[in-house]
Amino acid sequence: MARMHSYHVPLAHGRALVLGPRTLVMGILNVTPDSFSDGGRYASVEAAVERGRRMLAEGADILDIGGETTRPGATPISADEEWHRVGPVVEALASTTGAILSIDTYKADVARAAIDAGASLINDISGLQYDPALAGVAAATGAGLVLMHMRGRSGDMYSAATYDDVVDEVARELWEALMRAHDAGVPREAIVLDPGIGFAKRAGHSLSLLAHLDAAPLAALERPWLLGPSRKSFLTASIGEVAPAERDWATAAAVTASVLYGAHVVRVHRVAEMVQVVRVADTIRAARAGGRPTGA
Repeated sequence: MARMHSYHVPLAHGRALVLGPRTLVMGILNVTPDSFSDGGRYASVEAAVERGRRMLAEGADILDIGGETTRPGATPISADEEWHRVGPVVEALASTTGAILSIDTYKADVARAAIDAGASLINDISGLQYDPALAGVAAATGAGLVLMHMRGRSGDMYSAATYDDVVDEVARELWEALMRAHDAGVPREAIVLDPGIGFAKRAGHSLSLLAHLDAAPLAALERPWLLGPSRKSFLTASIGEVAPAERDWATAAAVTASVLYGAHVVRVHRVAEMVQVVRVADTIRAARAGGRPTGA
């Protein structure tokens, strides 16, 4: 079980995340017609804003708003189309909730517009590989930056899912992402890392990364971890071919393991249920850290 380190992650607009004392829950808000899990359910501004407010009421610490599907085989969209989808949602939630909002994008123009509208965190699935200008936006705005491990693009990611040692290689490639951010002026303390569960990885790769999140090569990066196992296809290696929306029990098991092995933030679809899962996992981890009792 991982020893939990604490981090203070500065965000845009003078906000900050305190990571370590308890695991934070990031609610997924897909403003897309074709998400693998809930495509189309929250495509309208009204439905998306209501869903965001409901997740906050259920205990979400962060809302991650995305307008482009990045599932395997997805077709990219323009920055204009992406902002058309997410812009009104970011603006409405920022002005009415005061919540910490994350923009799930790899495009610099979308990220800057979202930060201007009130978001304070950028979640980049590409680890600064797709749009080098994105790092400059984070540096200029003071936004926090999530760097995820990824190879290839959504349309061909599985062709790059070949590893001799997935833990070592993901650690090395995330280090390269950290260096890209550093070279652009992003402070190290503003960065959160994501091993990219399900992205350019077969099920065995994702399971190995989750189980070895506390391994030395990853721990040596000395940054907090965000994990997103929610409803991912790697879960079917254990439970069989089950539709994404029916994978919440499996997600609960993966979220528990994520917390016990060192995740600081978990990204989930079902907030109310996973808040309970996280709180119990946090309590177990704290009991382990406190040592064995002498009696009861």
